Amino acid sequence: MDIQSVMTANPTCCTPQTTLREVAQLMRDKDCGEIPVVDAQRRPLGVITDRDIAIRAVAQGIDTTATVSDYMTSPATTVSEDSSLAQVVDVMEDQQIRRVLVVDARGVVAGIVAQADIARAGGDSRTAEVVKQVSQPGSH
Repeated sequence: MDIQSVMTANPTCCTPQTTLREVAQLMRDKDCGEIPVVDAQRRPLGVITDRDIAIRAVAQGIDTTATVSDYMTSPATTVSEDSSLAQVVDVMEDQQIRRVLVVDARGVVAGIVAQADIARAGGDSRTAEVVKQVSQPGSH
């Protein structure tokens, strides 16, 4: 199975200059927990997650008018759009991440695959293994 059949295509993105408030509103409106941070050509620079906003910014007392650039996770972990679902799972397990960006041949964000997408597409034993490996305490 390829990732194009399970990924969310053409995800909403933001720029490093987007404010934390604006990106939080995007997450609310799009019902997602991660937004790719891209340059003018939609090449990934990083990602901003709801956890980045809550733990790195709000819990530290940072004003929500601060920009994404100071709180995003960079660089973003990416896979190519011709990757197999098994390859994506391996990356998620190795990096212990719950979401991975999918880029096209030009390096432009084409989609995003979340742990939930794997759960819907995979068998019960494979899903359980992904959840276990991603959730392991590690050095990340």
